[in-house]
Amino acid sequence: MKNLLYISLFSLLLVSCGKTEEGSVEDVIASNNLEEIRAKKVELSKQQSEIAGKIEQLDAAINQMDDTRGFPVVTVQEVIDTTFRHYTRVQGDVATRENIIIYPEFSGVLSQVHVEEGQQVRKGQLLATIDDGGLSSQVAQLEAQANLAKTTFERQQRLWEQNIGSEIQFLEAQTTYQSSQNAVNQLRSQLAKTNVRAPFSGVIDEVISDEGQVVNPGQNQLFRLVNLENMYVEAAVPETYLNQIKKGTSVIVEIPAINKQYEGEVKQVGSFINPNNRTFQVEVSIPNKDGFVKPNLIATVRLNDYTAEGAITIPESAIQKNSMGESIVYVLQKESDSTGTAVRKTVETGKTQDNQVEILSGIETDEQVIIQGSRNLRDQQKVKVKN
Repeated sequence: MKNLLYISLFSLLLVSCGKTEEGSVEDVIASNNLEEIRAKKVELSKQQSEIAGKIEQLDAAINQMDDTRGFPVVTVQEVIDTTFRHYTRVQGDVATRENIIIYPEFSGVLSQVHVEEGQQVRKGQLLATIDDGGLSSQVAQLEAQANLAKTTFERQQRLWEQNIGSEIQFLEAQTTYQSSQNAVNQLRSQLAKTNVRAPFSGVIDEVISDEGQVVNPGQNQLFRLVNLENMYVEAAVPETYLNQIKKGTSVIVEIPAINKQYEGEVKQVGSFINPNNRTFQVEVSIPNKDGFVKPNLIATVRLNDYTAEGAITIPESAIQKNSMGESIVYVLQKESDSTGTAVRKTVETGKTQDNQVEILSGIETDEQVIIQGSRNLRDQQKVKVKN
């Protein structure tokens, strides 16, 4: 009401002297006459004093006629049905199953490295070559012997089918051929180990050994190969949540280092309780299209351990405790658009999430809960509602 009177008064003043005064001020300034300008300033200052006096009179009238001026000012929130979800927070680590160190399977000199750090490679691609130390020559020699053994066996087989020769000659030729072929296959397998190939597609994160270096199986690291497509977060959850957390439970994953948040679900729940910290493991898959997510980043995992449909929630700040430890809130019984009565109610509270408290009983939907200004209220006190 006070603001309305202010607006009306200024509107009246603008109508009465706004454009005329504005024009006359411009004319005076345009005249470049210092005396006239000073005189105009004195005139406007006098008008300003008169307006201030009238405003003071209006304030006095408002205070005298406004019977709600002593009411506490409150803000309210209408109670509605909503879906309430509670989350438990645990710390986790980002990981990938395709993050390995590649070791040689053959002893020798690393004769050639075919890739560079940061290079994208595909599964089976040649990464490095190890000098075979004459193994390829041995393979060629055995292959020649195997070909001869094969020819001998085939001829002996034809003779045997024609009932020529003895069975022992046929069996000896067959055994010699099979032994030669097995020896060739075994040596070829050894020769293949001189070529180091990618076990899966990914990125060469680090080239560890240099060309010309002597390498040995299980001792010298060659490359670190990482695939950032199949990323997941692994977290340890207290055993008390074992009944609430299942495969498919909705999850929110936050990675502060890259300022990213992902929504997903639990892909795997561990079947083993760690006796040292009484926790079980859960895994949550996360997307990584842009490649920002890296292994070993720290993540915060919010697991949805409780959901209530059609729940009533109010801000935590609206709830007070009385001397008996009961939770109380004040609801508004409206009397007009701007006034009402504060009614105290005892409520039963449930879980709290993000400063919102689930109300199990005590208030109903469509009621208006006093959110701000409730700390010093008493039951059945008159209040003024702030829009």
